[in-house]
Amino acid sequence: MMRIVSAALAVALVVPLSCAPRIAPASEPAPGVAITPAHVRTALRALPGIVAAIKRRSGVPGMAIAVVHDDRVVFERAYGVRRVGSNARVDLRTVFQLASVSKSLAATVVAGAVGTKVVRWSDPIAKYLPGFTLRDPYVGSHVTIADMFAHRSGLPDHAGDLLEDLGYGRAQVLRRLRYEPLRPFRITYAYTNFGLTAAAQAVADAEHTTWEKLSQRMLYGPLGMTRTTSSHRAFERFADRATLHVRRNGRWVASSRDPQAQSPAGGANSTVGDLAKWMMLEVDLGTYHGRQIVARDALLATQQPHIVSMPPREPFARASFYGYGMGVAYDDTGRLRLSHSGAFASGGATTFELLPAARLGIVVLTNGEPSGVPEAIAKTFYDIVEFGAPTRDWYAFYSQVFATALAPSGELIGKKPPVHPQPSMTLRTFAGTYANEYYGPATVRVTTKGLQLVLGPIHRTYLLRHWNGNVFAFTPVGENGTDITAVTFEPVSAGTGTDMTIEYLNANGLGTFTRRAP
Repeated sequence: MMRIVSAALAVALVVPLSCAPRIAPASEPAPGVAITPAHVRTALRALPGIVAAIKRRSGVPGMAIAVVHDDRVVFERAYGVRRVGSNARVDLRTVFQLASVSKSLAATVVAGAVGTKVVRWSDPIAKYLPGFTLRDPYVGSHVTIADMFAHRSGLPDHAGDLLEDLGYGRAQVLRRLRYEPLRPFRITYAYTNFGLTAAAQAVADAEHTTWEKLSQRMLYGPLGMTRTTSSHRAFERFADRATLHVRRNGRWVASSRDPQAQSPAGGANSTVGDLAKWMMLEVDLGTYHGRQIVARDALLATQQPHIVSMPPREPFARASFYGYGMGVAYDDTGRLRLSHSGAFASGGATTFELLPAARLGIVVLTNGEPSGVPEAIAKTFYDIVEFGAPTRDWYAFYSQVFATALAPSGELIGKKPPVHPQPSMTLRTFAGTYANEYYGPATVRVTTKGLQLVLGPIHRTYLLRHWNGNVFAFTPVGENGTDITAVTFEPVSAGTGTDMTIEYLNANGLGTFTRRAP
């Protein structure tokens, strides 16, 4: 129904290689054949040309890239501008919003806490978050930190994200997760920012601190990640930071997004240099330049498959998996790949991808809306490492994937209002206060311009345009908004009032508001 419906595909980078049209590589995959330094050097020489071509095709305003190999940074470059219309260039100190790459950092932070024996991956969240529960009390009391970091709690896809769009803070969203419908516990994969955030918050509470301070203490400080933060306010204090951008009528326009409510899942900010340190830590299972930062076994647990995130779509195709906070897959040669992408519809796209067998990692950060740029660069680079040449046009493939995933949908999308619409009931019939246990109260007012809808604690206000009969329309704003959505009023008794269903809030059947007072 909305952008979030397919966002897990775009964010988690779980598209199996077999889904893309294949081009004959320079050499067939050779399982067991070692990747030599010469293979990596060949790919590194090709990387600037790869980046230039994809930047030209996409028009993305700015990006930064780093590659690590054998405990060294072997490539680190910046391209473009931090903000369109400005001469401020992206450089190696530019801080980018990471979006869902934050989840992989968060998993490392939690692994640090697990290593100190303060918490265990198997601890129930309710042990540390008093009052936390879900619709099924058994699941609410048994769902663990591990379950949430593997997206196997049974919560529906992107549960809670729409509450954030309406202005609810982290604690309010986590409390309201109890109203979400559940699918089978521990056997259903569904990508949830606020499920993971609940687990991360539980760990912070167990440590008697905030998530932002815990991240600094467990990971950013010990690793020397001096330009990395899990605080949006801290991000805004960096003068050298990348602005988000979206396309409007073929032009790039500056945008913004404050993801603080879901900071563990989408609110980290960093540079490619800082993330290079983290990638080396991941490849060395918690060790950085000979110093153990995170306990090996606790970190290793994050890199193992814990649930199928995408089953095979055709015979002999491979499945993709999810570990704790990162994607786990196996490539054409059978080698393990660890990865995660981040995607803000409001204007950011990021990815990292690790090939532990070769002690190799790449991170790509951009300040343009998701179109497959980071993923295409990373995949093309690894193709050259393993096969000597690209096996497919990755940018063409991923740009189509993202265009499909982010395409708006709904009952009014692509339609024109009726030329001769049926009249609605009198507008005064719709005016009043409406209740909803999940989204909170809503207000409908009659103004000189027509009906006005007010939602959420920050009072998002929309003018409702008459569509047909008792159906009205508006265009929601926010990370999960859509182009146009329907509001349908249903009489509850003859002439005395109505209930109201808001289409874009109703994906999980929670979008009906009951009229309480005129």
